[in-house]
Amino acid sequence: MKTFKLLALAALLAIAACKAAPKAPPTSREIYPDPSQAKSDLAAALNTAAKTHKRILVDFGGNWCGDCKVLDLYFHAPAIQPILEANFVLVDVNVGHVDANLDIAEKYGVPLSKGVPALAVLSENGTLLYSQKGGEFESMSHMDPSAVTSFLVQWEPTGPNCSTTVVSC
Repeated sequence: MKTFKLLALAALLAIAACKAAPKAPPTSREIYPDPSQAKSDLAAALNTAAKTHKRILVDFGGNWCGDCKVLDLYFHAPAIQPILEANFVLVDVNVGHVDANLDIAEKYGVPLSKGVPALAVLSENGTLLYSQKGGEFESMSHMDPSAVTSFLVQWEPTGPNCSTTVVSC
């Protein structure tokens, strides 16, 4: 009987603690638009990039993907967002459950079988400059934000008097 009372008390305390614990804010923002928007979003990005002389960063992923959400958080972090906005036009391509926009991923040489998120970098005129081949960002939740910063700096556009090691031209 004494054991039963102790178990009941422990259960009540556990329930009370769960109810009192603050809840994490919902992450209801959808990063990736409907898969049907991908081609028009890419066309708009190409237009913007040509006018602004920025590169296009194509982010393949899905709203179900935790690592994709981490990458998006990193993209919007105070240390990273200015680099992204100054140098790239970001296009989020929804691959569904790796069953949508496979043709776009294939066009840019991104093997989705290696996981998402997966990135491709295009020049301002749409020429492929880089595509992930080995799922480099597939484990974003275990990566440091500096890896994203390094990647963006590496693929910044360079002007006529700039080198790839210059952070700002």
